[in-house]
Amino acid sequence: MAVTVEIPPLVLDRVSPRARELIDKVATFIEEECQPAEKVLEAQMPRDPSKRFLQSYPAVIDTLKAKAKAAGLWNLFLSNLHYREGVALSNLEYALMAEQMGRCLVASEAFNCSAPDTGNMETLAKYGNEEQKRRWLTPLLEGEIRSAFVMTERYVASSDAKNINLDIRREGDEYVLNGTKWWSSGAGDPRCKLYLVMGKTDASHPDAYKQQSVVLVPHDTPGVTVLRALGVYGYDDAPHGHCEIQFKNARVPVSNLLLGEGRGFEIIQGRLGPGRIHHCMRSLGAASVALDLLILRSTDPARRTFGKTLSQHGTILEWIAKSRIAIDAGRLLVLNAADKIDRSDAKGAMTDIAMAKIYVPSMACEVIDRAVQAHGAAGICQDFPLARMWAHQRTLRIADGPDEVHMNQLGRTELKREKALREGMEVRIRRTEAMMKEWGLVEERAML
Repeated sequence: MAVTVEIPPLVLDRVSPRARELIDKVATFIEEECQPAEKVLEAQMPRDPSKRFLQSYPAVIDTLKAKAKAAGLWNLFLSNLHYREGVALSNLEYALMAEQMGRCLVASEAFNCSAPDTGNMETLAKYGNEEQKRRWLTPLLEGEIRSAFVMTERYVASSDAKNINLDIRREGDEYVLNGTKWWSSGAGDPRCKLYLVMGKTDASHPDAYKQQSVVLVPHDTPGVTVLRALGVYGYDDAPHGHCEIQFKNARVPVSNLLLGEGRGFEIIQGRLGPGRIHHCMRSLGAASVALDLLILRSTDPARRTFGKTLSQHGTILEWIAKSRIAIDAGRLLVLNAADKIDRSDAKGAMTDIAMAKIYVPSMACEVIDRAVQAHGAAGICQDFPLARMWAHQRTLRIADGPDEVHMNQLGRTELKREKALREGMEVRIRRTEAMMKEWGLVEERAML
């Protein structure tokens, strides 16, 4: 049965007829193909912890990808407004599709639209040379390989990227990498063939923002070792994984440098903007699923407390109402940021992206937590997706920059309005004084 997605009226005129059709097709594909496959995916993963990474992945994923590709539901994230390799969709249009993908664990990968590959493909499309695109971007766009962005380090405060200190030293026509990274998402997948690694090529550069560079490192480079996969509130996210990786005298050709030495900050800022929007829209999808489950649980006639269904209690009604308001408010924040990216670029939408990144994951955590509470003990066990959903959303309050970094940025941006506000206030005071004088009135001032 085909699914029809309701598009917010405020942006309806920004969504083309073709995009509306694709949004409904994406939602229908998720309903009919992806959601039934979630249990299959879990069942196809080995139970032996030693075999859950770097060895195999669920075969159902290939089946879903083949079906989605045949249906023309492929690489929907890459807009031709900014990339020549992209599809004829705006970031705003894709955002509405990403929300649907957030309703199902496997959906994003089925459409070749999952992180970190989306951000890595955008990075290669924007900053890669033709040879780098041929070798790495093409197979990524085809869904033949996967990739990881390798940036965070264990022994420094990585939320300040100036602290990143993996050493990238040039020796002749090679770069030699030494250091350890962790939380390298996707590196546990046996299909992960490429690491985009950020490190320091010039630690003594007087400009701290020009010390870092990004190099392309094939996964099988001698000296590169995946040490372990890290758990997320007890979930291992296999086969994807979030890995700790050691680089010990790992050598790559100088031609593997992306964009140029000292351009690392420029690259990561260009990479993270759209990716944060993608995460936020998927978070809205997850929050919507939680609200659906809250409604179903609270109206179940078999679960009555004190003679009433849960939905007949005022507290639950308040939770449902607040959740609906919060989700819809978050959607408008994200769509506004996506539209800003379409009209300019990620840098021009920095403030709007920050607001969405601060608000949406926290909102999703709150909505999911309400659903957990309504489910009681069932909400924290594997019988429902809520516990895993909450763990993922809580992680997003740290991933791609913690809330506090975005709040500081947003606060500083707001403070830039101080001069204009003060000048405006002074003009209003003078106008008021002149009008009071004109009418022969004396202003009463408060005694301090």
